[in-house]
Amino acid sequence: MDTISFSSQGDPNNPDLRTKVFCILSDKRVFRTKSPAMFNAAIKHAGINGIYIPLMVEPGNLGKAIQSLRILNMAGANIAVPYKEKVIAYLDILAEDAETIRAINTITVDNGILKGFNTNAIGFKKAIEEVGYNAENKSALVFGSGGAARAVVFMLNRLRAKPILITGRNQKRAKKLAADLGGEAISFDELKSRKIPANLLINATSISSHDESPEMALLVENLKLKNYQWIIDLNYGRPQYIFRDFAQKIGTRFMDGIPMLAHQASESFALWTGIQIPPTIFLSGL
Repeated sequence: MDTISFSSQGDPNNPDLRTKVFCILSDKRVFRTKSPAMFNAAIKHAGINGIYIPLMVEPGNLGKAIQSLRILNMAGANIAVPYKEKVIAYLDILAEDAETIRAINTITVDNGILKGFNTNAIGFKKAIEEVGYNAENKSALVFGSGGAARAVVFMLNRLRAKPILITGRNQKRAKKLAADLGGEAISFDELKSRKIPANLLINATSISSHDESPEMALLVENLKLKNYQWIIDLNYGRPQYIFRDFAQKIGTRFMDGIPMLAHQASESFALWTGIQIPPTIFLSGL
């Protein structure tokens, strides 16, 4: 049987010396995430006696899994698709921005109190600022209506981007997102029929390839955009990117989700430990 060893077991009654266990919760997709490699690099850099692990949770067990964060004295948790919105029902309190966004990707555990945060939004902001992009008065087209899209639309409004157009396969959810956070829902049919002003195009869905959605791939391939500047796909580690291919086709810049992941990881780590680790340390784990 494989065993996990730690550098120091310390005194179990001293919270500063206990082994700290951090985790990420998702469905079977949790084993594709690069978060463990990134966070474990940061844990090592910070000199913390700890480990970050991926945990697969079936939908019907989400509430029990969140409760276990208290029971097992976990040091902190990330929440990934498809649970960023559903997890709210099981938390004690939400940070102000998370309350507005209504999507959670980070949980702190403090004396049994579970508090939800959204570091996706600040991670997105820092990723685009890192490449020198100013979204103020720039038009944006966001694909998606889930937790990641909510964080992006929230931050685009904070950055004073306009107009912000939101599209997705579920038009009802897209309309709700627009009503909740600010923006205009636009259907796939509208995208097919007219030119869209989009300086910034962001894919905040879980789809990046033709195999995952032939319908969306065909739509993206034939998009009619004007004034384009950047295309961002929040996914990463994919063998195929329909959005990257489209960026190459129209001759504009492309970014995948790794820079945003590193920045949001840095923010999550600071919430759990009080230690600010540069995103470059997280990237060194890849």
